[in-house]
Amino acid sequence: MQRSAAFDQASLQLDLFVGAGGDIAARDAQDLMAWPFFSLAKRKRVRPIDFRMGEVAILVEATAEHGMATIWDADVLIWIASQIVEARDAGRPTSRLIAATPHEIMRFTQRSTGKVGYERLKAALDRLQSTSIATSIRQPSARRRHRFSWINEWRERLDGRGRAMGIEMIIPDWFYEGVLDRALVLTIDPAYFRLTGGLERWLYRIVRKHGGRQKNGWSFDIEHLWLKSGSLSPLKRFAFEIRDIVQRQSLPGYTLSLDRPLGRERLNFVAIPVDSFTAAMRRIGMRPVDKPV
Repeated sequence: MQRSAAFDQASLQLDLFVGAGGDIAARDAQDLMAWPFFSLAKRKRVRPIDFRMGEVAILVEATAEHGMATIWDADVLIWIASQIVEARDAGRPTSRLIAATPHEIMRFTQRSTGKVGYERLKAALDRLQSTSIATSIRQPSARRRHRFSWINEWRERLDGRGRAMGIEMIIPDWFYEGVLDRALVLTIDPAYFRLTGGLERWLYRIVRKHGGRQKNGWSFDIEHLWLKSGSLSPLKRFAFEIRDIVQRQSLPGYTLSLDRPLGRERLNFVAIPVDSFTAAMRRIGMRPVDKPV
């Protein structure tokens, strides 16, 4: 956690943005959904993600003290993206300097709002701040790299008596600009936050990114998915876990299946049709009402 004068200096150059709170739609940045930026394991990871595919290059590095930011830590970024998009669509000004209370972040991401939940949130913020990313995505040249951390700095806000009032954080230009671009953000199902496995969380995001609401769905070769995941698991273990997710059909809003065209295992996914009322409820962050049988 940063308590430096540098934070004060940076914050003087930015207007403070306070989110709307309440029930709003969950939004995710497409770049984060499509590429391997996070550890998929809850145990500490310090081994870098060094990913290259075509013109896309991603290097994610972690510190020994905190480890790499995880896909659960990325829930904080989903909350930030959701607040910024909600304000933008309402015509309110936004900023990279964001104020929040731990309670509203934990409630939005469906986490425990007690003391343990708060300590876990602070640990997540530390990992987001200490993880370093260098990527060619959205750069004018494939050779150029934009280097940043998910959170430049963060600190607790205290009242005159030293009691915690909330937190302030500064997010990087790369993430902020991507969230402001309407073409680079997608609404996600709030049930995503209830997915417990790192791989199934990652798989939901990539399925939502590529499958969307296309009538005929989409498909990926399992080995291609493995390469895109950045997972430390061997391919055989990765494929086994994908089969388990397919068997459980645990991804909200999608039906999954496997086949073996030309002898190569392939994952297929197609969106489950929803009525317009249910779709509208999800867009504003509300759970659909169960229909009577």
